[in-house]
Amino acid sequence: MVSETLITPDYIFEASWEVCNKVGGIYTVLSTRAKTLQEQLRNRIIFIGPDIWQGKDNPTFIESELLYTAWTNYAIHHDGLKIRVGRWNIPGEPVVVLVDFMPFFAEKNEIYSRMWADYGVDSLHAYGDYDESCMFAIAAAKVVESFYRFNLTYNDKVVFQAHEWMTGMSALYLQKNVPEIATIFTTHATSIGRSIAGNNKPLYDYLFAYNGDQMAGELNMQSKHSIEKQTAHFVDCFTTVSEITNKECKELLDKAADVVLVNGFEDDFVPKGTTYTGKVKRARKSMLRLANCLIGETFDDDTLIIGTSGRYEFKNKGIDVFIDAMNRLNKKPGLNRKVLAFINVPAWTLEPRSDLQARLATLDEYSVPLNQPYITHWLNNMDGDKALDMMHYLGMQNSKRDKVKVIFVPCYLNGDDGIFNKNYYDLMLGNDLSVYASYYEPWGYTPLESVAFHVPTITTDLAGFGLWVEEMDNIKGLSDGVEVVHRSDYNYHDVVDTVCETILNYMRLDKNQVKAARKRAAAIAERALWKHFITYYYQAYDFALRRAKIRQFNA
Repeated sequence: MVSETLITPDYIFEASWEVCNKVGGIYTVLSTRAKTLQEQLRNRIIFIGPDIWQGKDNPTFIESELLYTAWTNYAIHHDGLKIRVGRWNIPGEPVVVLVDFMPFFAEKNEIYSRMWADYGVDSLHAYGDYDESCMFAIAAAKVVESFYRFNLTYNDKVVFQAHEWMTGMSALYLQKNVPEIATIFTTHATSIGRSIAGNNKPLYDYLFAYNGDQMAGELNMQSKHSIEKQTAHFVDCFTTVSEITNKECKELLDKAADVVLVNGFEDDFVPKGTTYTGKVKRARKSMLRLANCLIGETFDDDTLIIGTSGRYEFKNKGIDVFIDAMNRLNKKPGLNRKVLAFINVPAWTLEPRSDLQARLATLDEYSVPLNQPYITHWLNNMDGDKALDMMHYLGMQNSKRDKVKVIFVPCYLNGDDGIFNKNYYDLMLGNDLSVYASYYEPWGYTPLESVAFHVPTITTDLAGFGLWVEEMDNIKGLSDGVEVVHRSDYNYHDVVDTVCETILNYMRLDKNQVKAARKRAAAIAERALWKHFITYYYQAYDFALRRAKIRQFNA
């Protein structure tokens, strides 16, 4: 319930590169939260995304000529905006405006000059996706401005929320040109923090000593850092997604978040009852069958199946720890149970293996492995892939003597990968256990999704999700659904050993203890539903609306 003391918006606009465009975790944040806000605001929560699917079928966008028809015609013919209006094909089906940002490249220099003059945003060192992102940001802001001028009045309480540095210019443009709109900026991970971690520099032990501006110059990130920092300082309400990321904001952006918007989710996609049981059985059958066809060894249902997944950030997502831990687990004396470990991480995939496809198409059982029996798809860079390099270095070949077998599935599990042909969620629930030993993880949807599917997980206290779990008094370890491993800049080997020992301890649990752990895992996920976390957003709306009033009064 929303507190009666909070000022609530009449309209909310949100802009993100990931609206109707599934790229990463922000898509999950927006798409799962949409239903909760739609129930409160109906068609007055409007998402704005880039129209990059022109001429192609986008299964997440349903175009409609019945939504805001008069304004749409005005925006197109009077304001010159190239937009499509429809609904996001997710639970709640909120209104979406997709905008073509390419026409704004003709104004790029003028836009950057104004941003420098008004807010000190340095676009001089722009490269890569900077221009594309900022042109979308301006296009999104123009959409909101047009909608406001056509449909709303000063009496309407309006909030605009910009996600990540890519849409920072949206908030700044609106604050200057439509000051009646309250602005919120959310950084899901600071560009400099991610870059420091990605360049193998110690982030956490030296965080207090880093100067964000200096590091931006060193890492050639000046323009992205500039828009992120200036937006954080100028908007009505600056937010981030976890306390661990808030520490980055304080040190690297010189601005603490006004409100921390903890990431929640909806569990609509988690099957229930006999449907769940059936999907678990089918998922395990698929994974065990794949292992037989690839490795040439029979795996019964007593096999412990462990998985990791996410973006292919080798160190940041703890993929290196996962591989190392599986290697050490394999060498543990007395290991009397087979283990299948899956790395479900999209890489530079060339094609699914035709030899594996041929085996999967039969009903035969195989006793001879395929060549390279540890990968399901051929890669474009077989000799330079980090996961394969580490496995080769450690001598991990999935030989007959190995109790622990590691299989790299380097593709998007979207139901059409050529090997599993199942969606990620339909496979994940076949795991007995998951491991996300992240070094850099502002929140951590992958371990949260895991426990939602009743799969206990191992994560770290460098993940926002891990820190959130640590605040719970009744969660003592994996037998309670989640094991949070302490991780720092310099304790890599301790983390690997702890992950290995935690898995061994879990394997010693009896069936009743495992059943209890799975039940407790699901209970943790229930505490992260949006119905619990949406209150933080209403706090941010209230903060922004009050600040906007003060800003206008002082103008």
